[in-house]
Amino acid sequence: MNDQPFFRIDWVIDNLDEIGGRVGEHLVMTGIAIGVGLVISFGLALLIRRVRPLYGPTIAITGALYSIPSLALFALLIPITGLSLLTAEIALVSYTLLILVRNIVAALDGVPAEVLDAADGMGFGSVERLWRVELPIALPVIVAGVRIATVTTIGLVTVTSLIGLGGLGYLIVNTGINRFFATSIYTGVALSVALAVLADVGLESLQRRLTPWARARSG
Repeated sequence: MNDQPFFRIDWVIDNLDEIGGRVGEHLVMTGIAIGVGLVISFGLALLIRRVRPLYGPTIAITGALYSIPSLALFALLIPITGLSLLTAEIALVSYTLLILVRNIVAALDGVPAEVLDAADGMGFGSVERLWRVELPIALPVIVAGVRIATVTTIGLVTVTSLIGLGGLGYLIVNTGINRFFATSIYTGVALSVALAVLADVGLESLQRRLTPWARARSG
């Protein structure tokens, strides 16, 4: 490894198709985890609103899942689901739940009581009030949670290479560490960081587009 140049741009150019494929795999695994995690978390948050005592146990369980090291969680799942995408996604989704449930509940709790009273006075049912009044107001806080979960998940996806999956972790571990090839390691790490930054900026931009009234109010 010491005899090799610090970084071989010619290797990157020659392997652009491979690198692009790994980026695509990384994005797909991240997207699935965030999408499924958001659906589950939203359902749990709505259930907590109806049965408030469930908040403590839900946060305790999701917090316990979040605290399990990824390799340990893979080891628990592999005997059941094998070296598969399902194993990776169960773990990745588990790590999103604490962040998303907590943010969604906090966002909905932050809707002013007078706004809810006004919606009730206009004859809105519970579902209509949720979609037309509460969610638009709560959206900035919810998106903030999605941003955190997305950046966290992008980093965690790299670990799935240890159970035979792709993504940028393949460049870091399989092509890089296992073969003592520094260029592949640097490429995988740099692209992982770039994806996290782009995802965070992109979600912030989406939040601003979806909630122009919040930007106007702060201005």
